[in-house]
This record gives sequence, structure tokens and C-alpha cells, in this order.
Amino acid sequence: KIKSIDDDFLIYLSGGDARIMLTILEAAAIQEIDKDEFDLTKEIFENIVQRKNILYDKGGEEHYNVISAFIKSIRGSDPDGGLYWLARMLEGGEDQLFIARRLIILASEDIGNASPNALVLAEAAFSAIHKIGMPEARIILAQCVTYLASSPKSNASYLGIESALSEVRKNPLNGVPNHLRNAPTKLMKEIGYGKDYKYAHDFENHFVEENYLPDDLKNKQFYFPSENGQEKRLKDWLKFLWKTKKNYK
Repeated sequence: KIKSIDDDFLIYLSGGDARIMLTILEAAAIQEIDKDEFDLTKEIFENIVQRKNILYDKGGEEHYNVISAFIKSIRGSDPDGGLYWLARMLEGGEDQLFIARRLIILASEDIGNASPNALVLAEAAFSAIHKIGMPEARIILAQCVTYLASSPKSNASYLGIESALSEVRKNPLNGVPNHLRNAPTKLMKEIGYGKDYKYAHDFENHFVEENYLPDDLKNKQFYFPSENGQEKRLKDWLKFLWKTKKNYK
């Protein structure tokens, strides 16, 4: 028989989530069931939560809080934070493939061309985890997490596609310039399709300064590479090539 319940602490511990509250209450009652009478105290509730990791509810708010902390730790170049939140998810029974999918997204969104191998490793980790499963998957996830957290960061690709999408949504019907159009027939060539197209491989460095955008977007830039990691080499190369039409500061 339950004599008393520390209601205030139970509500605090569950964050007001009724499902978590009932889960903690049930687990605590089962733990004390051999006693004729018992109090469900703060100490008992704390013991239950620590032992069973009840607060990690895969369908509740804490699930999203923990995955948010996980992603932000890796984005913030903290491998220790990444490992801690990874461990929290694994102990809470999180699907390891869900974690691996989030790492693939992060590899492109937050690392990108600063360390292109990040995406390769994240994809390889997903494949390996799919084949192997737990408990060994924890090691693969740990390797991926520490590599991504320790890699130079860039969100230039993410910002670039968002900028390009915004431009397309403002004017989705911008015409393709004639020199870039496909000209498989004689008629198309006669009306100017493909006219004056410059084949890049015919020029020094396999490059020629040309306009590859709709006419009213000439010289518009969406991609601004960062100074981090391998992306700096890409930036320097683009700066060397595009001397007049683009500005890579």
C-alpha cells in the first residue's frame, strides 16, 4: 500500500509530461511492491530515473532536447559533448540508424567542403551500422561523431542552396540563355540555340569566364566558400579563375 507520494518532485522530474510521470510512478511502485506499506519519496524516484533512464522518451520532448544537444555539440566542435549525448541516446534505446541519418545531414550542412571526407565517413558509418547493429554500432557511431566534431566547419553549401532556392521562388520562369541551350536539331541551331557557347576544355586551365545564369542574374553569386579546411583551397582556385565576373573575398 502506498502511504504517500512526493507529488511535487514527481511533477518536477517528469517535466509535467503525464506519460513519463506514470512510467516513473509505475516503476517505483513495482520496486517497492514487496513491502506492506511504503512511501514514494524523492530518493526512490531519483533512483528509478538514474537506473532506467526513463527521462529519455523517444517520442517526447526530451528526445528532441537530447538530439538537439547532440547536433549542437558536434557543430560546436566538441567531441566530448558529442560522445556524451550519443551515450545518452544509446542508453535510452534510440534507433542507431536515426542517429546515423542525422550525422549524414550534419556532415553536409555543417562541415561541407571544409572536409568532404566527413560525408563519406558518415555514409560509411550508416552502411556499417545497418549491417552490424548494436552493440558494436556504438563504436562506429563514436568514430563518426568524434571525426565530425573535430573537423573544420563550413555551412557555405547550405547557405548557397538556400539562396538559390529563394531566387528561383521569386522568379521560377527565368529563361535559359541561348548559348547554354541544347541544340540537337538543325532548326534549333538556326534560331540560335547553343550559339557562341564556349567549350571550357578548349581554354587554358580548362576554364573560360562565361555567364552560366539567366541574363538578369549575370554575375550573381550564391556560393561563398569559407576559409576553413579544404574549402579554402577551393576558394583560392575560384578566385584565381574568376578574375572579373565574381568576387571571392
